[in-house]
Amino acid sequence: MTHADEVDRIVEDWERERPDLDFAPLQVLSRVARLSKHLDRARRQAFARSELESSEFDVLSALRRAGSPFRLSPKQLLQQTLVSSGTMTNRIDRLVERGLVSRQTDPNDGRGILVEMSPAGLARVDAAITRLVDAESELLSGLPAGEQKRLAGLLRKLSLGFD
Repeated sequence: MTHADEVDRIVEDWERERPDLDFAPLQVLSRVARLSKHLDRARRQAFARSELESSEFDVLSALRRAGSPFRLSPKQLLQQTLVSSGTMTNRIDRLVERGLVSRQTDPNDGRGILVEMSPAGLARVDAAITRLVDAESELLSGLPAGEQKRLAGLLRKLSLGFD
């Protein structure tokens, strides 16, 4: 093998020690796990450079993707971020304290609340997503565009079984 990585070495050792097992899943998923660590590091750095925590980015990015006026109900934010209501309340409280979002009365339901991103939040999330896309592009730079597209399709196919 001309280009062996650490997973190749690990699998080779296991195959020597346990020839009765098929280590094909490790060839794929151990690499995914290793890449995930690199991705997590790149994301933390991109968010930190924009003075955001990953959890704050999740909320702000949901608001940004909603389009102008960058406003969603807490329930809509819960659906997009898959966290508990208590966790979402804490995230919103922190973002309010930092001046990145505000709570507004829902004009369609006087009892309801909407979370609206501030101009400072918009600037912060736009900077963070730009940095994130740049960092993730760098992680994928070893693959030509066609291979990236093929890999995305294969990963989509795999992930549909879990979503």
